[in-house]
Amino acid sequence: MRVFTASLATETNTFSPVSTDRSSFEMAFYAPPGKHPETPTLCSAPIPVLRRRAKAEGFTLIEGTATWAEPGGYIRLDVYEALRDEILGQLRAAMPVDCVVLGLHGAMIARGLEDCEGDLLARVREIVGPDVIVAAELDPHSQLTRKRVAAADILAAFLEFPHTDFVERAEHVVELALAATRGRIRPLISTFDCRMIDVFPTSREPMRSFVDRMKALQGKDGILSVSLIHGFLAGDAAEMGTQVIVVSDNDRGAGDALAERLGHEVFSMRGTTAMNSVTVGEAIGRVKAGGHGDKPFVLADMWDNPGGGTAGDNTALLRALVESGIKSAGVATIWDPQAIALAQGAGEGTVLDIRIGGKTSLASGQPFDGLFEVRRLVPEAWQSFGKSLVPLGPSAVLRLAGTEIDIIINTNRTQTFEPDIFSNLGIDPSAKQMLLVKSTNHFHAGFAPVAREIIYVAVEGCYPNNPRTTDYRRLKRAIWPIVADPFEADEAAA
Repeated sequence: MRVFTASLATETNTFSPVSTDRSSFEMAFYAPPGKHPETPTLCSAPIPVLRRRAKAEGFTLIEGTATWAEPGGYIRLDVYEALRDEILGQLRAAMPVDCVVLGLHGAMIARGLEDCEGDLLARVREIVGPDVIVAAELDPHSQLTRKRVAAADILAAFLEFPHTDFVERAEHVVELALAATRGRIRPLISTFDCRMIDVFPTSREPMRSFVDRMKALQGKDGILSVSLIHGFLAGDAAEMGTQVIVVSDNDRGAGDALAERLGHEVFSMRGTTAMNSVTVGEAIGRVKAGGHGDKPFVLADMWDNPGGGTAGDNTALLRALVESGIKSAGVATIWDPQAIALAQGAGEGTVLDIRIGGKTSLASGQPFDGLFEVRRLVPEAWQSFGKSLVPLGPSAVLRLAGTEIDIIINTNRTQTFEPDIFSNLGIDPSAKQMLLVKSTNHFHAGFAPVAREIIYVAVEGCYPNNPRTTDYRRLKRAIWPIVADPFEADEAAA
């Protein structure tokens, strides 16, 4: 048995000014064939999983390129096509194969090509023919298109948000792909369009119980896999929105019925699933009233999240905490390659009068000017995300003069995942009154055990988080909350 695997992924915020080019992939993660590390990345976990299975079971594994760019704006079409053709060329050279397993994201949009993953999967299918199993792992913050479903035999997404289960779901996809290749199962994909878009954190109810029910359905009554595609608020695409995927063992009726039942259940939860957020003033007031305790408050700058494609250089929360008189805080991170260059030129221990953040666009807000001590310079900083290592690139720790406010500035845009983003750079997060992190919810699993309280803060303007007011131009069908009841609207139109 011959199995080919590769990974090509990014998440495209079509409203972001930060373009995605070849250097975006090379800075974040690029591994040519055979060079993927043993530690998985978010979207390439099938590769190390397949390595272990191939070693144990004796089948031949052919590895293609694996690459990932941090979420940003549109990917250049020529960049996508070059990476796509690189992988397709490797697949052609590997032929004949019995199975293809891809690590994708599902929200990649190039200028001039809306459905990159659908394009890639369709071209893979054209090369391998109708009888070879084609499987892919997806991020739930993606778009599920008819083209992707038509080209694949198996599609499954992470179930958790934060995505703590990306390795577990890679194992799930690989197990199904190998079983199908060996003729033990005959996977059929069923989908249901929930006709909505929302935020679905599984760290709280009602999504916690819903995901547990989805997991319990797998492996019973001919149901092989169940996934929920949350959709991606910032990805303007014709088929954006929430959808259910069910993979059955050659039982179209059962798969379709379950997908529809779960889809209507999701629709019934609309408007009840998202995290409760507060304004900047409310968040800072809560921290001040709480004083300095045994654990820090954790404030999530939830919409200036580089993991959603924003610049990650908005300073509204930083300015508010400084103006409030709070003296003890850790900030992770402010994206500012220019400020890093200035700090590197000055060296550790230097005191500089510089400005940070507020550089990319109107959504970045105003720059923050201050007198800073360069506390730490690291040529290649990193943080962990489960078993994965996430590069920050050249980074610095700046301390605002007269305070114990330590700010991490970084070169490789990335959201905050784990507390070791602080400790790796010499900051003790437990000693701070508050921690300010740039993340919508992926930080939750790592920070909940060390937080006195987690406060979600909405800095408006950083991210298109309200579908009612977002200028979607490609979206053609009615979805909630733009339309109160899109299913009823369809019946009325008919």
